[in-house]
Amino acid sequence: MDFTFTEEQQAAAEAARAVLSGVAPDAVPSPALVPGAVAEGFDRELWRRLADADLLSLLVPPVYGGAGLGPLALCLVLREAGKVLARVPLLEHSAAALGLRTFGGAGTDRLLGAMGRGELVVTVAAHGRTGHDPAELAVAARRDGGHWVLDGVHTAVPWAHGADRVLLPAHTGDGRAVLALVSRHALGLGLAGQVSTNGERYAEVSLDSVRVEDTGMITAPGAWEWLRGVLVTGTCALALGLGEAVCLMTAEYTGKREQFGHPLATFQAVAIQTADRYIDLRAMEATLWQAAWRIESDAEAALPAAADIAVAKIWAAEGVRRIVQTGQHLHGGFGADTDYRLHRYHAWAKQLELSLGPAPAHEEALGELLAAHPLD
Repeated sequence: MDFTFTEEQQAAAEAARAVLSGVAPDAVPSPALVPGAVAEGFDRELWRRLADADLLSLLVPPVYGGAGLGPLALCLVLREAGKVLARVPLLEHSAAALGLRTFGGAGTDRLLGAMGRGELVVTVAAHGRTGHDPAELAVAARRDGGHWVLDGVHTAVPWAHGADRVLLPAHTGDGRAVLALVSRHALGLGLAGQVSTNGERYAEVSLDSVRVEDTGMITAPGAWEWLRGVLVTGTCALALGLGEAVCLMTAEYTGKREQFGHPLATFQAVAIQTADRYIDLRAMEATLWQAAWRIESDAEAALPAAADIAVAKIWAAEGVRRIVQTGQHLHGGFGADTDYRLHRYHAWAKQLELSLGPAPAHEEALGELLAAHPLD
């Protein structure tokens, strides 16, 4: 096990910092502050800059113009995106590209070049508490000649209104999980508006006899479970970046704000709380890289990679919640001011905490894995 990042991975993180350095999380009023308000699409200008910096093609094979990197590089970039609450489908789009690269065939490989250039935007429908949640396989897929026919509904699909394609899981008659790459404009596909916890526009995607060619299907065993693991791990990276930004914000505030003639940061009670949050960050970081390394290396172990992914999500969910709560507490009344950017971070943190399952759901999944793979 070696957690030293390669030069290519470090270069990806540096490029991400350069592109995202100009993003101001507090520049746009949070739609979460206004009842009924919804954000308008994703940041297309930022998307273009990410594409120009080759950050959308990190996971695309070199033959299609990409760098051919893996989940570790993706998580390094997502960590930077989480620091500024980047309003782009970077996680979903990149995970879809990695899934198509790993499990797709000639019919999907041809899309990777356009995805790497940012010309084709792909999101992923994944909203269940764990990989075994029936809600994630609420769409049925059946063969009909040379096509597949999809029927069912997926809820809480991020960025669906602005994406060109949706990669969604479905189940077959024999209980297998498959993945279908569906055009947003496909006949029989409908989108109904939904709003996420952080005020972003989500969608309920309904499919009524939507036909998909064989080239748009991924039927490899374990493809969906593997892709979901990448999404969960990427969510942990976003949470880590967000948590680091909030801790820095809190440190700056408590270092300047004075009470009784002394900075708040010099008070023992404040120091103890911030020290606890620093421990949360380090645990979030260690478990994140463990999970990303397991996915990328496909290393053999007594427990499957799903166990490391569950541990990372448990720490990410609990840790990011504690960090933003402590941040708001130490900011005092200022932390409750909805005009201050900390409020936006709190809304995003709650979204990431619950996304793809809260801590208790992954604790249950981890218990099931331990029962199935007892350690000697």
